Amino acid sequence: MKIVVLDGRTLNPGDLSWEPLKALGEVTIYERTEREQVVERSLEAEILFTNKTLIRKETIDQLPSLKYIGVLATGFNIVDVDYAKEKGIVVTNVPSYGTQAVAQFVFAHLLEICHHIPDHVASVREGKWNRQADFCYWNQRLIELAGKTLGIIGTGRIGVETAKIARAFGMRIIAYTPRPKPELIGGDFDYVSFDQLLASSDVISLHCPLTDETRNILNHDAFSKMKEGVIIINTSRGPLIDESALVAAFKSGKVYAAGLDVMAVEPPKERSPLYDIPNCHITPHIAWAPVEARGRLLGIAVDNLKAFLEGNIINQVNP
Repeated sequence: MKIVVLDGRTLNPGDLSWEPLKALGEVTIYERTEREQVVERSLEAEILFTNKTLIRKETIDQLPSLKYIGVLATGFNIVDVDYAKEKGIVVTNVPSYGTQAVAQFVFAHLLEICHHIPDHVASVREGKWNRQADFCYWNQRLIELAGKTLGIIGTGRIGVETAKIARAFGMRIIAYTPRPKPELIGGDFDYVSFDQLLASSDVISLHCPLTDETRNILNHDAFSKMKEGVIIINTSRGPLIDESALVAAFKSGKVYAAGLDVMAVEPPKERSPLYDIPNCHITPHIAWAPVEARGRLLGIAVDNLKAFLEGNIINQVNP
């Protein structure tokens, strides 16, 4: 059984073990694979793992031995899953591995916006506290979350986990999704319409998948319906936000701050205007990346393949 991992470094830069995967066959692991290298490296593979390397129709047509594609992530839009199904190729993903990590990261961004801890730490190290006439000082506005309204767009596992954490901070939580889940009604949040969420939220956190319906869901029109001074958090997918509209919303004062772990193009090909906005905090798509979460991801990916080899397919995205 020939197994190829096309882009293993992001998942495992060296702090996890590939041995459980290697126990299942002859494994070749590439740190990264450019588009023009995919066919050459995958030609004899029966099993192919990819994180962000694209596997499209024209690639699949050139891989006659391919039986299985394991996506080392939850999102699977990098694979032409419908065409894979036509060719009898099973495609699986890894759901749920990062629920706690990503929800935690929402509040890492939010608490930084509320308290500006690195800035204050730096000012103390520079000796500013030593020179104060008073016992304390603050450089920027400080914010208490209790009593604020958090609007969650998308109520999958991460959205629900985020709501639970917000409840512990004393926040009021409202949520929007095109297809509300009856079992969640009356829990940690109330469902509202999209426009109600925009108008009522002090903080808006995105937790929906990227689809034609959700692309640029936060656009110029959406920002115009928000409260003045809203905080935006995005740990989901960059193209959910129209970045030019976000820049304009900052300039108008509609948006007070943003915590973005994702951007429309990753990595960005050029310097974004958002970099120059002091209260726009951008991190390089790391919410999913604690070693515990990546360990779960690799473990589930191995279990997916074991199940496939045993004829009991799990986590298939193209049944």
